[in-house]
Amino acid sequence: MSDGTAVQPTLFAPEVLASLSRKLHAWEEGTLAKTLQRQPERNVEFATSSMPVQRLYTPLDVADLDYERDLGFPGEYPFTRGIQPTMYRGRIWTMRQYAGFGTAEESNQKFRYLLSQGQTGLSVAFDLPTQLGYDSDDPMAIAEVGQVGVAIDSLYDMETLFEGIPLDKVSTSMTINAPAAVLLAMYIVTAEKQGVPPEKLNGTVQNDVLKEYIARGTYIFPPGPSIRLAADIIEYCAKYVPNWNTISVSGYHMRDAGATAAQEIGFTFANACTYVDAALARGLDIDEFAPRISWIFNTHNNFFEEIAKYRALRRLWARIMKERYGAKDPRSMMLRTHTQTGGSTLMAQQPENNIVRAAIQCLAAVIGGVQSIALSCFDEALALPTDEAQRIALRTQQIIAHETGVTDTVDPMAGSYFVEYLTNRLEEQAKEYMRQIEEMGGAVRAIESGWIQAQIAEAAWKYQRLVDEGKAIIVGVNAYTEGGEQPPTIFRVDKRLVEHQLKRLEHHRRERDPEAVRRTLDELERACRGNDNLMPYIIEAVRAYATLGEICGTMRKVFGEYRPPTVI
Repeated sequence: MSDGTAVQPTLFAPEVLASLSRKLHAWEEGTLAKTLQRQPERNVEFATSSMPVQRLYTPLDVADLDYERDLGFPGEYPFTRGIQPTMYRGRIWTMRQYAGFGTAEESNQKFRYLLSQGQTGLSVAFDLPTQLGYDSDDPMAIAEVGQVGVAIDSLYDMETLFEGIPLDKVSTSMTINAPAAVLLAMYIVTAEKQGVPPEKLNGTVQNDVLKEYIARGTYIFPPGPSIRLAADIIEYCAKYVPNWNTISVSGYHMRDAGATAAQEIGFTFANACTYVDAALARGLDIDEFAPRISWIFNTHNNFFEEIAKYRALRRLWARIMKERYGAKDPRSMMLRTHTQTGGSTLMAQQPENNIVRAAIQCLAAVIGGVQSIALSCFDEALALPTDEAQRIALRTQQIIAHETGVTDTVDPMAGSYFVEYLTNRLEEQAKEYMRQIEEMGGAVRAIESGWIQAQIAEAAWKYQRLVDEGKAIIVGVNAYTEGGEQPPTIFRVDKRLVEHQLKRLEHHRRERDPEAVRRTLDELERACRGNDNLMPYIIEAVRAYATLGEICGTMRKVFGEYRPPTVI
């Protein structure tokens, strides 16, 4: 019978914690002290990217943990333990290697190869001119055509890129931001020409330009018009492309620029709230578009921190959506994420070591419960990956999926004192970064002032100092080095592919209807000066075979270009 006192909500009774505290103190004064006197600990930095790591974790470090409030069950709020009740027992994550180079023909062959090897989704890498909204024959583009991704100048190229790949049968992720609306329009029309209606399309367009101002640099327009374009995509797809993930908010690039795990969470969520607010300002209901928000995060080397990070991400986003935005649909509260292993963790020295790094990072992401994974290939510190490197990366995922047993149970690290502590602390630290950004007036203000960039630069400097001092060991770089290392054979883009692309573009311009191009671009310009959703106008320009550079140039004329602040 109850005596009327409140039930202790945490997992550990006060008397148990008190007894444990006394025993821990005795251990520290006795057994531990004797060992440290005989053999001191190593002279390295015991820390994750975000916090110091204690020698030992016990229930005292998670004394406030409430199972129902903080963990719950898989597939239920707050989704700490996963967004699906069975997770990988029901379905393995999507294996989606990032690929694309040269021309659309070459990349089409690469996509077909990866699909033949068991890849279950496509992830398109675009070249730098495409990311910046330039045609391949633009003077700003020539040296970069096809070098870090595929060159897409028009609908003609997009049709070629997906030739023989039925778009109602494959999920496609496109890493494109400033000109995302144009590339999405090309994909929609390409599917239309295959006979696939928009409502049958599945995939993701990154469409997260705020992180471009912070960490990556492939922006075009100022923040205001850029957020308008992002909201245009969200609104348009909510009505006409319902199975499309309209934005993939990215922490990846900020992490690779030097952000800590806590900063990766806090800054990414601050950006996400900006997009959510913009969509709500259109009159959309939160549950109308929030289920199609997706994410991409970066998995680095600190194994336990990365596992905890994905658990903290899910819990914090669920709470934001429920408590801040009043979401009712559980799907709006689910954080569904792609992850790629850390590009900045790849080393040019002893590059084969990168195979091990990527495998450990992939394992952390799987135990953390992500939905889609791409491994950065071992030779990417030197060049675009070879077919061999792509195959090894894909086989790594398949071995983890089918041979390790980590997919047999849901959230296997739950209950670890260390992992639960890290999960709690990462959430707290991320919330503090979000609070500071909100006090500044939001993510755009924090970006325009350079504050977020400065925070990341400082974190990167602190880590590099540890490496330089030998307190953070990088195998093959500042320890266990070898002299006279020979770099492996690396992939190089054939320069003749660039010449071929320029000839394709010239031929394409001669074959199209110039009057239709002029008319659709004029209509787009008028729409840019008003308040209409721009997606229908961009789609019409794409149907007329206007080029990417022409469409983005029309918007540049109205919106102008962004000039970043100087960050010291």
